Amino acid sequence: FVHRNQENQSAEVTFILLGFSEYPGLQVPLFLLFLTIYTITVLGNLGMTAIIKINPKLHTPMYFFLSHLSFVDFCYSTTVTPKLLENLVVEDRTISFTGCIMQFFFACIFVMTETFMLAVMAYDRLVAVCNPLLYTVVMSQKLCSLLVGATYSWGTVCSLTHTYFLLELSFRGKNAINNFVCEHAAIVSMSCSDSYISQKIALVSATFNEISSLMIILTSYVFIFITVVKMPSTEGRHKAFSTCASHLTAITIFHGTILFLYCVPNSQSSWLRVKVASVLYTVVIPMLNPLIYSLRNKDVKETVRKSINTKLLCH
Repeated sequence: FVHRNQENQSAEVTFILLGFSEYPGLQVPLFLLFLTIYTITVLGNLGMTAIIKINPKLHTPMYFFLSHLSFVDFCYSTTVTPKLLENLVVEDRTISFTGCIMQFFFACIFVMTETFMLAVMAYDRLVAVCNPLLYTVVMSQKLCSLLVGATYSWGTVCSLTHTYFLLELSFRGKNAINNFVCEHAAIVSMSCSDSYISQKIALVSATFNEISSLMIILTSYVFIFITVVKMPSTEGRHKAFSTCASHLTAITIFHGTILFLYCVPNSQSSWLRVKVASVLYTVVIPMLNPLIYSLRNKDVKETVRKSINTKLLCH
């Protein structure tokens, strides 16, 4: 009976994603801006995955992780942006209870996966810089697959846990979410039952994931820095730093945004800041990653150039 009651409740419950509705004059410019960003994101991430596949020179652990980062960014952006675009052009901004929970579930998987994928990539750079002669032995295909599998698995476990505790809450009628995405804090704030456990689990999980992934990254980069400083040649130092530069840029933007988002107190005045931060890490970052990695990388640029030249010759 309880289960049936919850099903009936979820059928009647709807959420309204307010998004940027308080700025009616900006709806069309924002639609065009986000559509452009989303197009670049899809082309950039799928393009990066294709480039890594077709160029045998890029069949290395670093690019194996990068292709998965691109795939995660593509999935993450696709979970959030189409609904955001739709809500900028339609009057009815409602999303069903199931739709909202599903959007949260998938967004949560991909953001958790990306968090640890960046940590895995830091470990990969550590081995490459500190142990170059043993790099291919240490970063074997088996270990790489294991590490990638672990990031997806952990993302799924975290997401299932959060979603389970969200489904334990009760909701009634129409609920207005002051954001363009079904994020945890917004859904919980709409609940009419005690959400203490769900909020505590979210806080503990977010803190653990953020601290543990940052510890892996910081520890890796401390060792990388020590190794680079000890290098006798300036050229060697420059080469080592340039292999890490793209990754460091991606990490700074990703973790900087998340820390900014969750260190801001949820007062009314901060809702706009929360929305801006949400836009950054759900819409902008998935677009930036392929650009960061391709613009700083000779092999990627070379593959793109060759592909374009081949296409032109064929025509």
